[in-house]
Amino acid sequence: MTAPSGASSLAQEQCSTFWLAAERLKQAAFHVVDGEVVARLLAADPLACIEDVQAAYLAHEAGRTINPDSYFLRFPEAPANRIIALPASLSGEQAVSGIKWISSFPDNIETGLQRASAVLILNDPLTGYAFACLEASRISAMRTAASAVLGARWMNRHQRHVGRMAFIGAGFIARTILDMFVSDGWTMDAINVFDQHEDSASALVQHAASRHRLNSQPSDLPTALQADVVVFATTAPSPYVLEPLFRPGQLLLNISLRDLGPDVIAQANNILDDVEHCLKARTSPDLAVQQYQDRSFITGTLAQLMTGQVELSPDRASIFSPFGLGVLDLAVGQRVYRQAVAEGSALPVPKFFFESKRW
Repeated sequence: MTAPSGASSLAQEQCSTFWLAAERLKQAAFHVVDGEVVARLLAADPLACIEDVQAAYLAHEAGRTINPDSYFLRFPEAPANRIIALPASLSGEQAVSGIKWISSFPDNIETGLQRASAVLILNDPLTGYAFACLEASRISAMRTAASAVLGARWMNRHQRHVGRMAFIGAGFIARTILDMFVSDGWTMDAINVFDQHEDSASALVQHAASRHRLNSQPSDLPTALQADVVVFATTAPSPYVLEPLFRPGQLLLNISLRDLGPDVIAQANNILDDVEHCLKARTSPDLAVQQYQDRSFITGTLAQLMTGQVELSPDRASIFSPFGLGVLDLAVGQRVYRQAVAEGSALPVPKFFFESKRW
């Protein structure tokens, strides 16, 4: 009897793998992980989110991800509103594919609702079948906060003390970023908060003081812009900080992506999460490249900074502009899903895929 060829062995192995995946699909229920469970698991270990995000960025840099462009559903009668689809896929030992579907309706805050709501669908990479749906607004906020703090770590040369940190925009994302800084061991002499919605500014000031015992106070915009670390977490549709007022060594976390004018971008170090993704949708870096027809002021990506491929010039302010990659949601969401299933808090839906057999 002749030994099977290498191609034949590979085909048999793939067939066996798909058969096992199909059998697992037949036996395993589709699961729903609700917002209360997600919030509890994320709060139990915030630093795990930073580890998830760092691993996802490095995998993305190494080419072990698929992260297509986000798709924006917009409404002509309500141009401030949008719903965004972020498909992505992670390979490796814990491979997973999926999509986040996240809405942003800024007027929600006028009725006491949060601006954003989201769900995350996880798909089996072998069969394509979805196996979980997670409430994802908090996953999205936590991965955004983890990305911001990870960027600050590397751009501040791993020094976790700043004299003054300012938040421009005082919503749920700003609160989550502040909490993540504290969880990561950062200390601040003072916190300034600016928001056009005074009640929101007061709420974040109170949160910083009561929960974290931080010296916090509301401030005007010019004062906030001079802080050592400035966090932009607004819903601004276009730039309003137009003059390059920032000093060398100052760190700007451009989380909301559209607050800074082209001249500000052009005179700073610019670290992005993914260059091609970020140079779209009229973000501040996109507008700067359009105006100057040049990319020389784009320093590189956060993964490139982490791996020593790029460096920051000490004679400029530094800006981190993360567009937000779907692979980050997958990395955090998959961990939360596994934890929820392991502890029995994920809600099974045994017949979600009724008649999954072909015949």
